[in-house]
Amino acid sequence: MPVGPLYRIIVLTTVSIAIGALASIAAIGFVDAVSWLNDRLLVAPRARILLEDRPVLVAAATVLVPALGGLAVGLLLQRISTVKRPLGPADAILAVQTRTALPSLRDGTVSTLAAVLSLGCGASVGQYGPMVYLGAIFGGLGARFDLRIGHLQGVCVGCGVAAAIATAFNAPIAGLVFAHEVILRHYSLRAFAPTTVAAAVGYVVANVVFEREPLFIVSFGGVAHPYEFALFALEGVLCAFVAMGFMHLLLRFGRLAGALAVPAAVRPMIAGLAVGLVALELPEVMGIGAEALRFATIEGAYGPGELALLVVAKIALTALCIGFGFSGGVFSPALLIGILFGALFGMAVAAGLPLETSGTVVYAICGMMALTSPVIGAPLTTIVIVFELTHSYPLTIAAMVAVVFANLVAFRAFGRSFFDRQLMARGCDLSLGRDGGILSHTRLAPYMVTDFPSCGADLPLGTLADRMAGADWGTVFVTDSEGRYVGTVTARDILHADRSAPAASVAAKCPVQFDETTTIRSAMDSLKDFVGEAAPVVSSGDGRLIGVVPESVVIGAYLDISNELRREENESA
Repeated sequence: MPVGPLYRIIVLTTVSIAIGALASIAAIGFVDAVSWLNDRLLVAPRARILLEDRPVLVAAATVLVPALGGLAVGLLLQRISTVKRPLGPADAILAVQTRTALPSLRDGTVSTLAAVLSLGCGASVGQYGPMVYLGAIFGGLGARFDLRIGHLQGVCVGCGVAAAIATAFNAPIAGLVFAHEVILRHYSLRAFAPTTVAAAVGYVVANVVFEREPLFIVSFGGVAHPYEFALFALEGVLCAFVAMGFMHLLLRFGRLAGALAVPAAVRPMIAGLAVGLVALELPEVMGIGAEALRFATIEGAYGPGELALLVVAKIALTALCIGFGFSGGVFSPALLIGILFGALFGMAVAAGLPLETSGTVVYAICGMMALTSPVIGAPLTTIVIVFELTHSYPLTIAAMVAVVFANLVAFRAFGRSFFDRQLMARGCDLSLGRDGGILSHTRLAPYMVTDFPSCGADLPLGTLADRMAGADWGTVFVTDSEGRYVGTVTARDILHADRSAPAASVAAKCPVQFDETTTIRSAMDSLKDFVGEAAPVVSSGDGRLIGVVPESVVIGAYLDISNELRREENESA
């Protein structure tokens, strides 16, 4: 039964407020749980400073906590999770773009607990990826209700993600933009209005109710010299190459971990041990590195050598931790790597060129956003985050220049984002567009024709010819006594054949065959050069003929999906 606009407005507003509030509270709880563990396990700098008179204890905790935490994370994921891996933004994108269900609530909860444990024990991973998926979990729960509203899952997941990002950065506009830019990948009023409400609710909960501190506070007077915009563009290009190196290393370590003859439950412990050993000299590599991020904007806090060493160490250890199975994201590490590299670039410009600059802050912020945007595939979001965090229009313009050039290079050389490359490895190529993603995940079997002309392998061709003479079809599918596909016979095949011969004698295997796992996208590719009335659908298990697929069926399925997408993208409230 169709529902009216007023009903949809009331329901979507109520749902977005509920999801926004719950996702925001859960995100705050996530951050507080990580902070509590950091303090108790001597990962937080302030906890280490309080025990600086006990260096042996601090050193032992530095090495053992990440390693033992990695073992706990590995056991948690391998023993309790059904998917046996961490979940993140890529899983939310996949569910929304292919209109499939999110992984189970159990798997989402286990992944979130593993992320808390990973970050709490000092693994070099990020917190925003797990927070995004945590928001998606609440969105998925909201979509389970039968509210008689179309495309509800995408809207609800977008609401949860928008609220999580708004909470994380105290940036409601960035939360709204991120949800559309990364998760939904379209703008319709029906999705835009609820995600706006959810992002605003997340901001109110975080900034007004709980009074969360901003990620950092900077003071910037403005860009002093016009030629610096060329330097911002150059910085953006360099950040693109660093970002691509970071993402390639993430993927490479993931492949390396899979090739090692080491139990999956033990792999995070290896990465944790590496983090601990490096942290004996560079404690900033542990956890999300919030303190290092803040210090990078302070003139003279780090020397060039320290910055270069931290950039290399953070890239390598984050790739190792993510690749070897720690649960966490790449958003936070990208922010830290970017701000450190940006500060290093600013110092290099000031020391190496006979030019005056506007200080380290602007280059640090430009680097942070220029390096992060190609990783997460969200240039608009990163630009908006700068403005909402700093309230500085000049700083936002400078960051915008760096972000644009970084994305121009990275998109051409690598792709839209690290998340898209993860999905491509799972067989979902979103570069084909939203319809391509759905087509590559929609099975052909529900569209196949089950009432089709068939005959037994032993049927005489004369009898078959008499049947075909009074029918409107010119192709018959031949099966054996157990229903297994033998081949296809056409009227031309039996025109000059011996009428007493069995059908199997002239039956030929169709060059194009499908099974119950074939997707519409792969069927379209297979049928490009196909000549015939229909292609058989054969069971992959026992070879039985379970249906046939005329080209018109595939074309109709494609048009149905394309038209449904257009309706979704142009829906009003």
